[in-house]
Amino acid sequence: MPYASNETLPPAVRAHVPAHGQDIFREAFNHAWQQYADDPRREEIAFRVAWAAVKKVYVKQGHDWRPR
Repeated sequence: MPYASNETLPPAVRAHVPAHGQDIFREAFNHAWQQYADDPRREEIAFRVAWAAVKKVYVKQGHDWRPR
């Protein structure tokens, strides 16, 4: 289930992550989705990779994400 645009991201991502962070999340998720096509944990791995990518650039403060 790759994401075609930021508007199709999960509500938790859209509501709390800045637009640039959403781009990072979407691109990392989509890449991991392709890379782990044969893994039964594909979706879980893709989400973990996407959040890790966001955390390299942003830090969570309360319910929102701020640039590092």
